[in-house]
Amino acid sequence: MTTVEQPVDVLLSDGSTVQLRSIRPSDAPGIVAMHSRFSERTRYLRYFSPYPRIPERDLRRFVNVDHRDREAFVVLVGERIVAVGRYERLGPQAPEAEVAFVVEDAYQGRGIGSVLLEHLADAARRNDIANFVAEVLPANGAMLRVFSDFGYQVQRQFADGVVHLSFPIAPTDATLEVQRGREHRTEARSVARLLAPRGVAVYGASATGQGVGAAVLGHLRDGGYLGAVVPVHPGATTVAGLPAYSSAADAGVPVDLAVVAVPPEAATEVVADAAAAGAHGLVVISAGFAEAGGEGAAAQRALVRAAYAAGMRVVGPNCLGVANTDPAVRLNATLAPRLPVPGRVGIFSQSGAFGVALLAEADRRGLGLSSFVSAGNRADVSGNDLLQYWQDDPGTDVIMLYLETFGNPRKFARLARRIGRDKPVVALASPARPPGVGDSAGPDEVAVAALFAHSGVIRVDTVAELLDVGVLLAHQPLPAGRRVGVVGNSSALTGLAATACAAQGLTVARGYPRDVGPRAGVAELTAALAEAGADGEVDALVVVFAPPLPGQLTDTEADFTAALPSAFAAGKPAVATFLVGRTPAGVPAYPSVEEAVRALARVTAYADWLRRPAGVPPELPRVDREAAHAALRPEALDPAGLLAAYGIDVVESVPARSAAEAVDAATRLGFPVALKAAAPGLRHRLDLGAVRLDLPDPATVHRAYAEMSAVFGADVLVQPMVPPGVACVVELVEDPAFGPVVGFGLGGVATELLGDRAWRAVPLTDLDAAELVDEPRAAPLLRGHRGAAPVDRAALADLLLRVGRLADEQPRVRALSLNPVLARPDGISVLHATVRVGSAVARPDTGPRRL
Repeated sequence: MTTVEQPVDVLLSDGSTVQLRSIRPSDAPGIVAMHSRFSERTRYLRYFSPYPRIPERDLRRFVNVDHRDREAFVVLVGERIVAVGRYERLGPQAPEAEVAFVVEDAYQGRGIGSVLLEHLADAARRNDIANFVAEVLPANGAMLRVFSDFGYQVQRQFADGVVHLSFPIAPTDATLEVQRGREHRTEARSVARLLAPRGVAVYGASATGQGVGAAVLGHLRDGGYLGAVVPVHPGATTVAGLPAYSSAADAGVPVDLAVVAVPPEAATEVVADAAAAGAHGLVVISAGFAEAGGEGAAAQRALVRAAYAAGMRVVGPNCLGVANTDPAVRLNATLAPRLPVPGRVGIFSQSGAFGVALLAEADRRGLGLSSFVSAGNRADVSGNDLLQYWQDDPGTDVIMLYLETFGNPRKFARLARRIGRDKPVVALASPARPPGVGDSAGPDEVAVAALFAHSGVIRVDTVAELLDVGVLLAHQPLPAGRRVGVVGNSSALTGLAATACAAQGLTVARGYPRDVGPRAGVAELTAALAEAGADGEVDALVVVFAPPLPGQLTDTEADFTAALPSAFAAGKPAVATFLVGRTPAGVPAYPSVEEAVRALARVTAYADWLRRPAGVPPELPRVDREAAHAALRPEALDPAGLLAAYGIDVVESVPARSAAEAVDAATRLGFPVALKAAAPGLRHRLDLGAVRLDLPDPATVHRAYAEMSAVFGADVLVQPMVPPGVACVVELVEDPAFGPVVGFGLGGVATELLGDRAWRAVPLTDLDAAELVDEPRAAPLLRGHRGAAPVDRAALADLLLRVGRLADEQPRVRALSLNPVLARPDGISVLHATVRVGSAVARPDTGPRRL
């Protein structure tokens, strides 16, 4: 297989961007120029000699490769080549290749070597190379660390003054962990540079004070930003009372961030000017890009391309901006005139309009903000980048996301599962699902909510609910269980709260609800709340306040907010509902009982998830990845071979188009046999007569074929009979929020109609698989129902793990259906399998790192 690496953009360890692509013959002058910039030490360590210039013969060989036995990649900053890496196969069809790379001195120490090694190993594997060898001088400690730190099992030998290295390049858990650790650090660092700039240049702020550029400039200036603010204007010398410059570099101060509010046609000029001033990133407020149609999309691509070439990242276009309330920064580079008070909640909004609403509502509720990013068209920086940043940000404890679409869904699910163990992630995400394949449309709305929950994400439906949950997480501990103590001064409200708890899956603790009566004042409520907080049978409190009748209590006794500290002091989460009066800022109090209980239920489910063991992807015997790759070759696609490579055995099925062919197939397979209509939707429809079982002889097969073909067409399938069992369905589909997901349910028209499927995102752990088997509402049929023998649920879990492993390792597989799977006390039988394969384009979140 000959593969040519398409240009990709990658992040370096300092958060800057470079481009990586396959070498071209036209790169010869660039290679010579790079070589001329090497120090003598770099030349010696790479070539084991001074090598002052590249001979013409060597140069031709360097830049001319076949992209199979010999491959080379170059790394570019702008148009300048700063690194090159190559492998060369050690003989025709040999499984080993020698690998080497060199990085220009000024760019060493930024992780370029590890990026080159990732892409070289990926290309080599696709060309049937299994091992790399390398020769390194002992003095070249940096190069030796590149190999040893990658997670490969490196063998070393020292001979003739050279360290000889050899190692297999197949991905392992160790190499994947190293790669993702580097991805996390680089993406987090690139965002950190955007949110804590030493100086900000503003492009497009009019001297008249009108327009979005002037608005952002004013918010920067008036928000107390501690760095330099540099208006860039082609003619004015002052803008908004600040000195203005025709170029950001003329200001003579460090500029790390550029805020862009110019028309799309002028944006690339701004990129060049900002790059000249040393900016690390762009926040593009301007509209008129991809959201405006084809021309705008082309302008957006040109903008991002220019930014990457200059080593910069891009927020937007068409965004609200970025903010950081850290007292050492105080950055408000947004269109929002007022930010919430400083706090410990990070907010990401894909939509500018929703961003405005989020910030305003957070400010009204006293929800403290750590940092905020609005991504707009999300041409570059996305919610996944912010997740990487907030994971390690010591100033952020709670993460809130508004997401309209998922650019890299598989990565989102992976990051959420990891980050959710340390910090809660609350997401308002679009529920829209695309059409599915086969018999299933994929996860429905209920299943999607479960998928979020099982990934540790608290999914909400509205902006108000997003803030409801955020306030509770920001100000209260997590509940230790699901037992709720309801306390209030109105029997109607306490009863309503108890009903709401039951509806949300919470348990009203024994002895509750407690109604202190409408005449109770602050003292009585305080005592009741303190008693409930100390109750060992209570994990959380719901407090409801109704206003007293006029003249019933003094103003002091009617100030029920004074009772709240006793509820919050117990170390247990408490939510409150005030029917009248102003809710104290920062207190998790809600306008209705239902909203308070719903927020508590969401947080309780998250706490349950944290207590659940994470599980591990177990080792699976009978998995042959090389055989799977061979079965997926476009020239010889073999779905049965693919499944067999993952230890999934499918009962043989022989197609027939006539009675004679059906009889011949049955004779070869051995009687008795089953005859089934070949159409995928009919293969299990015994109720329609599309399946005939236990056909004992040729005459019966002949008669059954005649009857079936008259109704369902000539195409049938002939299968040997297997012992009966409970019919189940296993599916794999691509979900827009989670990437590949595995579904399990029981077979039959009724369960399909009711959508009785359980779903999990891949990769599956042992606990995921076990829970999938037990989660469908019809699952009791598997454990023995009305005297039936329990089926082998461990065999079903093993099958799910194998489908999950296949989905994780083979991104070309877009959909899969095993229907039916017969489950019995002694094992399972997979009767039919349908596999849909896509192009060889890499699935997001697989392969070497790239933006």
